[in-house]
Amino acid sequence: MILIVYGTRPEYIKVKSLIRKMRVESIPFRTLFTGQHKDLVDVHSDFSCEIKDLGSNRLDSIIQSLLNLPDVIFDGINYVLVQGDTTSALALALTSLNRKIKVIHLEAGLRTYDHENPFPEESNRQLISRISSIHLCPTNQNKENLIKEKTSGQIWVVGNTGLDGINSFKEKCSYDKKILITLHRRENHKDISNWFESFEKLAHDYPVYEFILPIHPNPEVKKHRDILKKVQLVNPLPREELLEILVKCSIVITDSGGLQEECSFFNKKCLVCRKITERPESLEKTSFLVENTRDLFESFNRHIQEVEVDEACPYGDGMASEKIVEILKSL
Repeated sequence: MILIVYGTRPEYIKVKSLIRKMRVESIPFRTLFTGQHKDLVDVHSDFSCEIKDLGSNRLDSIIQSLLNLPDVIFDGINYVLVQGDTTSALALALTSLNRKIKVIHLEAGLRTYDHENPFPEESNRQLISRISSIHLCPTNQNKENLIKEKTSGQIWVVGNTGLDGINSFKEKCSYDKKILITLHRRENHKDISNWFESFEKLAHDYPVYEFILPIHPNPEVKKHRDILKKVQLVNPLPREELLEILVKCSIVITDSGGLQEECSFFNKKCLVCRKITERPESLEKTSFLVENTRDLFESFNRHIQEVEVDEACPYGDGMASEKIVEILKSL
């Protein structure tokens, strides 16, 4: 029996297709919702838990809460599958280790080798790799990272499950006068006001384009929303609605890793508002680093001149869940 863990919207997006395929193939599993994005994830789970504020540090509270889960959740569980690099994923890997339950790491091997960028995700995923027995990597580069680190366990390259189920959107792709923007990462919080002011200036300088920004629910992001006047501010969108905008836009400006993958899949240019990325495979093809607001204008001015690209997606073919299910059958 496999316990599949998720708690955020990105985590659920990346396990949803796998859950569906495991159900079809009659692979026994249960699900645990760790509860971070209650407003974004509305789905049935076998177990759910509450992360309590046990002190002033939210990350400490997540780990403490999830290290004290009821034993019934783990009854009959042989493997715990965690996705990505959240602190809750690390906590469940640790609690599985303490129970001598093997860990399956979905989206394994991504690296920046900079513990501050992103924080705490880079540290989380490296620690999860040391704990896991089965590593499901999106790319060959991810596998090479794990081999270089002398990681133990089985390593498989399967592609990214975040691309599963979105092939049908490819036929809708166009390059309309829309610019999609998202921003949420912790390392950008201190500069959110500067980023928002820069987005406003772009919207002012390029009035023929519709700039659309789904606001992230994090209070550190939302408190600056009044800066945005010309940029169209919308509430967080269901995945299908976001994909509808993505496949129609000319360029994406974001700090999201998931959008970086999807832009590559749909041949959209993506200006990545970060100092470094754990997804280097698409750099200078569909992804372009924008380290600060000063660089944003130059990069946007350059790439908006020619928005169409034609590059193979390095992050998978939309069939990752099928490959993973065959691996799980062998367990």
